[in-house]
Amino acid sequence: MSVKIDETLTVECETGNYHTFCPISCVSWLYQKIEDSFFLVVGTKTCGYFLQNALGVMIFAEPRYAMAELEEGDISAQLNDYEGLKRLCIRIRRDRDPSVIIWIGTCTTEIIKMDLEGMAPKLEWEIGIPILVARANGLDYAFTQGEDTVLAAMAHRCPEPEICLREREEMIQKVLAFPSREKDESHGYANHPSLVLFGSLPSNVVSQLNLELRRQSIKVSGWLPAQRYTDLPSLGDGVYVCGVNPFLSRTATTLIRREKCELIGAPFPIGPDGTRAWIEKICSVFGVEARGLEEREERIWESLKDYLDLVRGKSVFFMGDNLLEVSLARFLIRCGMIVHEIGIPYMDKRYQAAELALLRDTCTRMCVPIPRIVEKPDNSNQIRRLRELRPDLAITGMAHANPLEARGISTKWSVEFTFAQIHGSANARDLLELVTRPLRRQRNLEHFGQNTLVK
Repeated sequence: MSVKIDETLTVECETGNYHTFCPISCVSWLYQKIEDSFFLVVGTKTCGYFLQNALGVMIFAEPRYAMAELEEGDISAQLNDYEGLKRLCIRIRRDRDPSVIIWIGTCTTEIIKMDLEGMAPKLEWEIGIPILVARANGLDYAFTQGEDTVLAAMAHRCPEPEICLREREEMIQKVLAFPSREKDESHGYANHPSLVLFGSLPSNVVSQLNLELRRQSIKVSGWLPAQRYTDLPSLGDGVYVCGVNPFLSRTATTLIRREKCELIGAPFPIGPDGTRAWIEKICSVFGVEARGLEEREERIWESLKDYLDLVRGKSVFFMGDNLLEVSLARFLIRCGMIVHEIGIPYMDKRYQAAELALLRDTCTRMCVPIPRIVEKPDNSNQIRRLRELRPDLAITGMAHANPLEARGISTKWSVEFTFAQIHGSANARDLLELVTRPLRRQRNLEHFGQNTLVK
């Protein structure tokens, strides 16, 4: 089955099983991002083994997450779930004193219909600490959607916006018939509505994106999630929101429908081209003229020349794993690579509409055909297509990496792009470093083999 988005862009849909990390892995980066939080994963021993192995954090490091292991008595409803969770949360409050406790539901809590949402408000009132419930279980399409579930739950706890001094000043000016100033002269910001960005990024990347927008006189009112739960941004009618990751469609829907925010549909700030388009879209919505973006983008591309010479003309195949595939493919096409196929576990065509449009425009600019986009790809069919196409690089989940390497196809784990700093123009070099590492390794092996034959 195929779905036509416009006259030039078509998304095919297969019925294959999706193979991906478990979404509870979002704990690994969210507990570091939200510094005053504590994550309690409610699941079985299997979930605990997965977290211990995936996160690689030793007990003595005292990480701000823990497992509430369900036993046979819990699953058969012979034990009181509420009392067990209450005992754990009281201990967490005593030992760690977090500002918020986030319960992460798993597949098991879904199967046994465990009423986490019903227990959380009562327990929150008893212990005096906010408790959020996020069902980041294996029923999602991709492991990155775990973050989407947590942020959607957190959006409900954001405070409502208050009338700030600037808005009061505007009201007074209207009454007195004085024209409003175009900029806040004290800070150099344009006079625009509140802007909140959503998506979990390292603090230094957050600072970089804030600075990029500040250069255009755009002020960022806050981020979801904030570095501390107590610093959550105000959300409500009249607040504009913009995402930085393509796997946050559930959060975007929550912000629009429940919080009455205005969504800025922009491409995602991955690569110099995506970052420029992201900034330009925000500026256009606020009526601010973007300045110096084209020159800055050209300087970034010029600084990447050594990497571009290596990837130009090389081919890549995305098997689909973390929902970053369209953005990464668009960036690599702009770098001169040939993208055979973009496999993606799930495609929210409305939320990614601007990214898909930029992909189409990039292909037109580079004079290459739009790559095949396959939603929920069948892995058997993909393996057959890989054998026929023989790409220089396959970006895939860990389950398929070793078999493909054994068949002579260089691979890169897609999960690495989730944990790496790839957002913003300043991190384009790090992104290309990830992509080119297997290509450089393969080139070195070929040179080594040739030198051996000569000897």
